[in-house]
Amino acid sequence: MTPEALERGSKWLARADLRPTRQRLSLATLLVGDGRDRHVTAESLHAAVQDAGDQVSLATVYNTLRAFCEAGLMQEVVVDGSRSYFDTRIDDHPHFFMEEEGGLTDAPKAVIEIRDLPEVPEGFEVAKVDVVIRLRRKGNDAD
Repeated sequence: MTPEALERGSKWLARADLRPTRQRLSLATLLVGDGRDRHVTAESLHAAVQDAGDQVSLATVYNTLRAFCEAGLMQEVVVDGSRSYFDTRIDDHPHFFMEEEGGLTDAPKAVIEIRDLPEVPEGFEVAKVDVVIRLRRKGNDAD
């Protein structure tokens, strides 16, 4: 990891007043060290941290990703009941999910317009609307 990447990761943690433990700094540097947004699963981040030569358990990766989300540094994007991605881009925006590859990427925000949401039950308000557009390659029938 370059000094610039470490500094970027450290500043990212400081923005949320998170203590830069060794594990947090290692994961933060992998997530934002190059300045690009990321969509990761806990498993893919765990593999990346191991490839970088650091020892962090999968449970620590999960716990750290949750802490990053709670601190407002990331958002969780649930694509189905058993698969979540963690996104370093925290503004509201839609996603494309490629079913065969299992990849998640940002979709253009400007062309989506959400109107006429159903009335919510009394005592509740809409907190957020997630848009995940599922894609499959042409010619791949689901039957």
